[in-house]
Amino acid sequence: MTLSDTQRKFYEEAMNQTKTEIAELESEIQDELAAVKQKIADLQGAQKAARQMYDAACLRLGIPNDLEEESSQG
Repeated sequence: MTLSDTQRKFYEEAMNQTKTEIAELESEIQDELAAVKQKIADLQGAQKAARQMYDAACLRLGIPNDLEEESSQG
Protein backbone atom coordinates (compact mmCIF):
# COMPACT_ATOMS: atom_id res chain seq x y z
CA MET A 1 0.00 0.00 0.00
CA THR A 2 1.43 3.32 -1.07
CA LEU A 3 0.80 6.42 0.99
CA SER A 4 -0.56 9.54 -0.57
CA ASP A 5 1.39 12.77 -0.13
CA THR A 6 -1.10 13.92 2.53
CA GLN A 7 -0.78 10.66 4.45
CA ARG A 8 3.02 10.77 4.20
CA LYS A 9 3.06 14.35 5.55
CA PHE A 10 0.73 13.37 8.40
CA TYR A 11 2.94 10.47 9.49
CA GLU A 12 6.16 12.46 9.11
CA GLU A 13 4.74 15.25 11.27
CA ALA A 14 3.52 12.74 13.85
CA MET A 15 6.93 11.10 13.87
CA ASN A 16 8.75 14.42 14.31
CA GLN A 17 6.43 15.60 17.09
CA THR A 18 6.74 12.29 18.89
CA LYS A 19 10.53 12.34 18.57
CA THR A 20 10.58 15.82 20.14
CA GLU A 21 8.27 14.66 22.92
CA ILE A 22 10.50 11.67 23.64
CA ALA A 23 13.56 13.93 23.88
CA GLU A 24 11.72 16.31 26.23
CA LEU A 25 10.57 13.41 28.41
CA GLU A 26 14.10 12.00 28.55
CA SER A 27 15.39 15.39 29.67
CA GLU A 28 12.69 15.59 32.35
CA ILE A 29 13.53 12.07 33.51
CA GLN A 30 17.20 13.01 33.85
CA ASP A 31 16.32 16.16 35.81
CA GLU A 32 14.09 14.21 38.18
CA LEU A 33 16.72 11.50 38.59
CA ALA A 34 19.34 14.12 39.49
CA ALA A 35 16.96 15.64 42.06
CA VAL A 36 16.29 12.22 43.62
CA LYS A 37 20.00 11.42 43.76
CA GLN A 38 20.65 14.75 45.49
CA LYS A 39 17.84 14.13 47.98
CA ILE A 40 19.25 10.69 48.77
CA ALA A 41 22.73 12.16 49.27
CA ASP A 42 21.29 14.81 51.61
CA LEU A 43 19.41 12.19 53.61
CA GLN A 44 22.47 9.96 53.84
CA GLY A 45 24.52 12.91 55.10
CA ALA A 46 21.91 13.68 57.75
CA GLN A 47 21.79 10.01 58.73
CA LYS A 48 25.57 9.88 59.04
CA ALA A 49 25.57 12.97 61.26
CA ALA A 50 22.81 11.52 63.44
CA ARG A 51 24.67 8.22 63.76
CA GLN A 52 27.81 10.10 64.84
CA MET A 53 25.81 11.93 67.50
CA TYR A 54 24.22 8.66 68.63
CA ASP A 55 27.63 7.00 68.80
CA ALA A 56 29.01 9.89 70.86
CA ALA A 57 26.04 9.71 73.25
CA CYS A 58 26.54 5.97 73.70
CA LEU A 59 30.23 6.54 74.33
CA ARG A 60 29.51 9.22 76.95
CA LEU A 61 26.95 6.98 78.63
CA GLY A 62 29.32 4.02 78.56
CA ILE A 63 26.87 1.77 76.73
CA PRO A 64 27.35 -0.19 73.52
CA ASN A 65 26.16 1.36 70.29
CA ASP A 66 23.37 -0.97 69.20
CA LEU A 67 23.22 0.75 65.80
CA GLU A 68 26.77 -0.35 65.00
CA GLU A 69 25.68 -3.96 65.45
CA GLU A 70 22.68 -3.44 63.14
CA SER A 71 24.76 -1.84 60.40
CA SER A 72 27.41 -4.58 60.51
CA GLN A 73 24.72 -7.28 60.27
CA GLY A 74 22.86 -5.67 57.34
